[in-house]
Amino acid sequence: MLPLSPCAVLLAALLAGAAQAAEPPPVSLCAATARFDLVAGSPEGAPEVCASADETTTFVFDSRVAVGAVEFQPGERLAHRALGEDGLSLYVIPRGDYLPGERVKVTVRFADGAAPTSASFWLVGHASKGTRRVEVFRQPRPPDVLRKERDEAQAEARQCQEDKARLLAERERPGGLMGAVWLEGAGVVASNQLGFLKKPPANALGLDEAWSYSFTPTGETYPARVAVRLLLNNPGAEPWTLAGAALVDKAGEEVELARWQEAPIPANGAGAVVVGIEGERAQFGCPCTLKLWEAGGPRTVTLGNATFPEGKARAQ
Repeated sequence: MLPLSPCAVLLAALLAGAAQAAEPPPVSLCAATARFDLVAGSPEGAPEVCASADETTTFVFDSRVAVGAVEFQPGERLAHRALGEDGLSLYVIPRGDYLPGERVKVTVRFADGAAPTSASFWLVGHASKGTRRVEVFRQPRPPDVLRKERDEAQAEARQCQEDKARLLAERERPGGLMGAVWLEGAGVVASNQLGFLKKPPANALGLDEAWSYSFTPTGETYPARVAVRLLLNNPGAEPWTLAGAALVDKAGEEVELARWQEAPIPANGAGAVVVGIEGERAQFGCPCTLKLWEAGGPRTVTLGNATFPEGKARAQ
């Protein structure tokens, strides 16, 4: 039997994963912008806000916060917190070792003494996709703000429908080795072995091998798809299952990645995962940082200095 090239293995895996997915993956609960109403109908208890290590989460209030009336429990898990000079903004940055699932409670008291007099939130650690902006309202929002939120929600729903239609269409394409041949006939597939990745000592998994890929349709200049295939080893006592992945470019722009894993990486064993993106977001300025994490656990993997081939030459 002839050996398959890394490119063919990757494409077969991507197509197999698309064919097995009956529905698109669920939308993450971590939104870039979160909004909370403290007036009638506000949620019971302290709502949760996703927060990532070394990344700023900004709380914006429509009422002034009293000076010295902000509490953090436990406060030592934050690298920085500061109330804006106008008392309407609060800036919070978790420490670099802030773990996924870790929780810090934030409580603020408002300066005017009107009800509600205070508000509390939980900062819940997320490996990559922290909420950047939290908008907190004590007063009824004006109609123009509500209309804007409605338009944003409708646009997001349309995007979800388009993504679902694209995924269902991809399921109809051939899979396995035939799928790899079909894609290579439709454009240029290029591969590149990543030999100079930065691997922090805190990574939960070891890296045995890494390949990056790009797919450029015939006649196009820029790749329409990029992907990374990683062979990882698990020194831990429990299997490791990929729950999410993200790519951060050199300008700090971040995008969540599609992912595929045939089976959990066993304890004291090895296994492969594939992650990637397609469309306009595939045109990233790299070197980039790749982040992987498991569901509800602290075992994460961060790989720096990731690059992608330009896609102008067919992989050998």
